[in-house]
Amino acid sequence: MNRSRQWDIFCKVIDNHGDIGVCWRLSADLAARGQQVRLWVDDASALEWMAPDRHAGVTVLPWLEPLGLNLLRLDSAPCEVLVEAFGCEVAPEFIAACADQQRAGAQIPVWINLEYLSAEPYVERCHGLPSPVQHGAAAGWTKWFFYPGLTAATGGLLREQDLVQRQAAFGRKAWLQAQDIDGSGVKLVSLFCYEPPALTRLLHQFAREGLAGEPVRLLVAAGRGAAAIKAVLMNENGLQPLMDKRKLLSISYLPLLAQTDFDHLLWACDLNFVRGEDSVVRALWAGKPFVWQIYPQDDQAHQAKLQAFLDSLNAPPSLRAFHLAWNGQRPDLPAMDSQAWSECVRTARQELLGQPDLGSQLLGFVAKKS
Repeated sequence: MNRSRQWDIFCKVIDNHGDIGVCWRLSADLAARGQQVRLWVDDASALEWMAPDRHAGVTVLPWLEPLGLNLLRLDSAPCEVLVEAFGCEVAPEFIAACADQQRAGAQIPVWINLEYLSAEPYVERCHGLPSPVQHGAAAGWTKWFFYPGLTAATGGLLREQDLVQRQAAFGRKAWLQAQDIDGSGVKLVSLFCYEPPALTRLLHQFAREGLAGEPVRLLVAAGRGAAAIKAVLMNENGLQPLMDKRKLLSISYLPLLAQTDFDHLLWACDLNFVRGEDSVVRALWAGKPFVWQIYPQDDQAHQAKLQAFLDSLNAPPSLRAFHLAWNGQRPDLPAMDSQAWSECVRTARQELLGQPDLGSQLLGFVAKKS
């Protein structure tokens, strides 16, 4: 049984809300396990729709420059675990305040640098390595690198303790009705993306062929993907007439969804297109066929990351080829093999469920380092 500790998680919102999405899920998961969490974030506006009900045990605090009066919260609950998410640098005045408390008798916080998810080989080598702090108020302390990953030698994936039970109890028909979505007689496909090069080809393919011979209802998440779809429909003069004639593709635009409802969307669909780090993990847990658009980087480093991810899934050739097209590495859009893709994801999900999750591993790691 892990004792309750005070966690301080720092998050800077860069773009696309993936960073705050991961940090909120982690904060809520730790709180559900009896921990006390202060989430310091420079822009918490996305939580208004992402987590409208918030979570007991999680306090969201503005990461202002400087932190100002919020530092007074340390007087009643000193930091015991300090997490800097995705390479953000913790506010120096916070470190100075922790150092003052340590000199007054408080313990040195377990300081964790929570890195991005990757399946690349370096993750296993670097996970859990120490980084001695050489300068500043925390000189002499140790920062620890913690890498989420897809093998037992990494920090694992975010997974709530009750996820499997909630998914098993999920009522697909009732949820679809509550969202005013008609799922009868169609294949439901979710789309959460940036602006993939193959988007136009995908829409034409669905409009001509449907999915596995059945009509497709495309459920488009709010944001950049919805704007991209509307741009295609505006610029492709022949697409809407094709949709109207063959009636194999219809499109519904969804409002911003809370994280719980985004999970429900993935559980309800027959095929999921996802993007970024948080949603690809949720797609894995959904156990449905999915295609991942990895966040593109200017130096093309994301391509090696994508290949490593597909290797970790032991992805069949058709799924690899489709990912390459969806991520701009080949011009054609290969055919889909729903059965092979389904078997691949189900197998991967089962194996990952057998590994310790990220929250459990963090708690165990902190207990050893305290």
